[in-house]
Amino acid sequence: MTDHSNNFPPLPKFLKIKPCFYQNIEEEIPAPHQQLVRRVYTLWMMYSGTLFMNVISCIAWWAGGGNATNFGFSLLWLLLFSPCSYTCWFRPLYKAFRADSSFNYMAFFFVFFLQCVLTFIQMLGISGWGACGWIATVIFFSQNVGSAIVMLITTLLFTLDTVLMALVLIKVHRLYRGGGGSMQRAQEEWSTGVWKNAPVREAGFNAVTQSVQGPTLPQYPASVPSYPDNSQW
Repeated sequence: MTDHSNNFPPLPKFLKIKPCFYQNIEEEIPAPHQQLVRRVYTLWMMYSGTLFMNVISCIAWWAGGGNATNFGFSLLWLLLFSPCSYTCWFRPLYKAFRADSSFNYMAFFFVFFLQCVLTFIQMLGISGWGACGWIATVIFFSQNVGSAIVMLITTLLFTLDTVLMALVLIKVHRLYRGGGGSMQRAQEEWSTGVWKNAPVREAGFNAVTQSVQGPTLPQYPASVPSYPDNSQW
């Protein structure tokens, strides 16, 4: 297996901090699923952008007479959830499609479901939680229309994020179940420790495949089964 230098997040070379992950969708993800992985990556960037916009909206909320607590929490959510969402649900999905890892699929389903719930709560906009959602925005229209309009932008973004995340969760679950995935497979990977090392999974797959087909397959060959894809989202 070819060694790769980490390239994500892309950082200036003069910094001592180096990228933590290697990401190359065209090289590592099977062609039938590259578009979906790109869209989920775009969704992660969109959610991070929403959290940034939420900080601006909370400043407007504060300037219009709101509580400074909301601004403080909004800044915390931006610094916390932007990197954690990439690490905790995008990377498991990436590795799941890359190496047909049931364990990573299960990790994605669990964390991403919690992410959907969190985004739904942020969309609601409970005052004091640092999120400009529907409740806070609608109420604030009676106090400061200008600030409420800025808050409405974030509210709409949180709403769109929630809908898209729900669609992604349903889509990936259908692909996984349609390809024969199950909790039992994830438990087997956990008990054997195979989930820790994608090259081990690839080598095992290649050994079996080469004995049947002969020629060597490219990196991360068909280790991801051909999932049925009846609809595009």
